[in-house]
Amino acid sequence: MHKSLADVEHRSYWLEDPGRPAATAPLTADTSGDLAVVGGGYSGLWTALIAKERDPSLDVVLLEGARIGHAASGRNGGFCAASLTHGAANGLARWPDEYAELERLGGENLQAIEDTLVRYGIDAEWERTGELAVATEEYQLRDLGPDVLDRDAVRAEVNSPTYVGGVWNRRGVAMVHPAKLAWGLAAVCRRLGVRMFEHTPVLGLNGTVLRTPRARVRARWVALGTNVYPSPLARVRPYVIPVYDYALMTEPLSDSQLGEIGWRNRQGVGDSGNQFHYYRLTADNRILWGGYDAIYHFGGRVRSRYDDRPQTYETLAEHFFTTFPQLEGVRFTNAWGGAIDTCTRFSAFFGVARQGRVAYAAGYTGLGVGATRFGAEVMLDLLSGVSTERTRTTMVRTKPVPFPPEPIRFAGVELTRRAMASADANEGRRNPWLRTMDALGLGFDS
Repeated sequence: MHKSLADVEHRSYWLEDPGRPAATAPLTADTSGDLAVVGGGYSGLWTALIAKERDPSLDVVLLEGARIGHAASGRNGGFCAASLTHGAANGLARWPDEYAELERLGGENLQAIEDTLVRYGIDAEWERTGELAVATEEYQLRDLGPDVLDRDAVRAEVNSPTYVGGVWNRRGVAMVHPAKLAWGLAAVCRRLGVRMFEHTPVLGLNGTVLRTPRARVRARWVALGTNVYPSPLARVRPYVIPVYDYALMTEPLSDSQLGEIGWRNRQGVGDSGNQFHYYRLTADNRILWGGYDAIYHFGGRVRSRYDDRPQTYETLAEHFFTTFPQLEGVRFTNAWGGAIDTCTRFSAFFGVARQGRVAYAAGYTGLGVGATRFGAEVMLDLLSGVSTERTRTTMVRTKPVPFPPEPIRFAGVELTRRAMASADANEGRRNPWLRTMDALGLGFDS
């Protein structure tokens, strides 16, 4: 075991915050409402909140199978991005004619998140610091676009001997405490009159009647924010697979340690490999360090035992000290993982079922902290039956290619993962398999 991991605790740093609210009681008696929301992560919380803002008279019921924010919403890195398309390159490749509109909608969505936090007084440690995309190999510079910072300029922002250049997206990304964001949204939902039930998994959906372990919910409309978990709608399941991602959190850095790495502007950072790292500072000056491995388990299973992967923690620790050798001796306090819902186009897809009375959004592929609010707006637009600028986009009106069944799915994911690692080791050169996947518009990412 790497010495920095000697005292590590295997649980999400965010979720152990002492401000975590007590759980609400589960649903124990049949009930009904106008809108039933399935899922107490960002997707469901934004849907419930915006629904009440649009029409305060709506009776909204939210059902969460475990605890509010316990899954991806309380385990992610806290990068809240404006991008709805998993970055410009993916958006331009898939929707070139409407990319400018999608970029505008994404920027408005990010600002709306900030405005919501201000309006309701939600303290989620929001910092509109932007993100540095850094190159650690010369060949990566060509994909960073214009306005590239040279070696000295990027190291003046964050001092790592591995950087050869970078780009600072100054306004398109904010840092946030992800669990506090979920808990804050939940508190607002309750204040607005949303009825919330935790420890209430949805076991089935018949029309717009939801079956839970001890009761049923009858609703006029249903919004599904299940994301990585198997959807109550069977038609959605082939489009989504769970990919496990992992992160480490350091102890708080001293002033002298911070001085060694600079980072005065507190941007989030992501490097440019296919197997990439993302990292950022917390409010108390810890470093969250995550990414690199993206693990898919045969059959698409989501299991709590997959939330820890010691071999990935070892890899992450080694890479951390390669990036910041001046921090030798720093210890990690927390290590954890969780599942991301990914799809073949890397960005969310949307739809309706049951004569337009059930809506869904899924497949955010690691950029859901911000994009789930947009997805909530889309679901509510679709349920209303009214055409909007969101629902008229090709992105919203089309679906990704579904994943093939097992065992082809597992073989394809593994082949792709190994090919991406090979590309990183060969100056980004993509082998025939990856070039074929690119041509077909298919992929696997986190």
